[in-house]
Amino acid sequence: MRAAYIDDPELQRVLAEIDQVSQRDASVIQNAQSIVARWTEKPSYAQMSDLCQDAALPVRPEVGRLLYMLARSLPARHIVEFGTSLGASLLYLAAAVRDNGFGQVIGTEMNEHKVARARANLARVDLERHTRIIEGDARQTLADLPAPIDLVLLDGWKELYLEVLQVLEPKLHDRSVVVADNLSMLPQSYLDHVRDPQRGYISISLPLSDGIELSMRQLPGANPTRS
Repeated sequence: MRAAYIDDPELQRVLAEIDQVSQRDASVIQNAQSIVARWTEKPSYAQMSDLCQDAALPVRPEVGRLLYMLARSLPARHIVEFGTSLGASLLYLAAAVRDNGFGQVIGTEMNEHKVARARANLARVDLERHTRIIEGDARQTLADLPAPIDLVLLDGWKELYLEVLQVLEPKLHDRSVVVADNLSMLPQSYLDHVRDPQRGYISISLPLSDGIELSMRQLPGANPTRS
């Protein structure tokens, strides 16, 4: 039986290195907040991304393994991630795509420094061919993606979760899965959206790490066949 790539020793080393970098995240974010506090205008998301370019902000291992399992079990052919950072979640998802034998993961990241580091991490474990990272504001860069999308991970700026999801919604099919990380930080507007059956979702909160909201698209009368 072939071993799951998620347990590859080099992949685990890269994930451990990202986790080590993340130990400084709190101080990086605190420093960014202290800088912004002296500004007279509210910073843009791009400016905040630049101020936090040294923050790894990875998904925790238990969330990463859930992402891997979801991508394998669907099985997901087209995966989109909002908020790549240094690429931890991309590594879990790309490992699933590799083991599935098909598909691609599209990541999005505003900061060019982080894009370069994420690509380097993917290259170290030979997973770059299973991914594509798009630099820029996901609200614009994801607008032209083709349908269908099987799995969405939201793990960037929390205030943008709902806007990004609404950009992607026309491309979701019946039974597409949406994972929103950091439940305790999510805006109520996002939770109201995915917890309302009239919006076309079934949703549940899971106590993994800081909590996640796991939602499934349910479209009445939809054809369950996917391309």
